[in-house]
Amino acid sequence: MALWITDECINCDVCEPECPNQAISMGAEIYQIDPLRCTECVGHFDEPQCVQVCPVSCIPVNPSYVETPAQLLAKFRGLHGGDVAEASTPSPLLGPTLPA
Repeated sequence: MALWITDECINCDVCEPECPNQAISMGAEIYQIDPLRCTECVGHFDEPQCVQVCPVSCIPVNPSYVETPAQLLAKFRGLHGGDVAEASTPSPLLGPTLPA
């Protein structure tokens, strides 16, 4: 599932640089997450980094983009050319990430 930023966002700027997929950008009024780039940090970290740093907890799962851990890993591989070696921490849902 991709994540999304609610209108509770205070534009604190801490989430954008934490996203390893460059899925977060400034929208018209608040930050937004591109669901086609968001992997919930699968392939990179155990937990979504934007959620970890958000001071107002305004980044829930986007119910419009329901994806399994396997689908998120496939999206990660598509975004990063199948190179899972750059992942810093394997996801506990998927086990160790190995090169394709």
